[in-house]
Amino acid sequence: MSLLIEPTAAVGARRDWLVAEIRLRGGVWTAIRAEEALHRSPWPTSGRNTARKDLRALAARGALIAHDNEITGRRTYTARMLNLRSAA
Repeated sequence: MSLLIEPTAAVGARRDWLVAEIRLRGGVWTAIRAEEALHRSPWPTSGRNTARKDLRALAARGALIAHDNEITGRRTYTARMLNLRSAA
């Protein structure tokens, strides 16, 4: 008997883990920093391209904010702050 994991479920779980790590650690995130974090995760074989795709997808989802540096041509990401103010 083998355990089959839906590939899209694994991707979703990895991205959820990564955004939680980004929110916990804070600061500016690059693909290299995300790759290093993924090496300490349940997905240690994830490379820089996977980290880059995950950061891009999390920004598209609205969980991260992408920042483009026109001088260096590099893209960095920061966590979107959650608004926890009450309506009262």
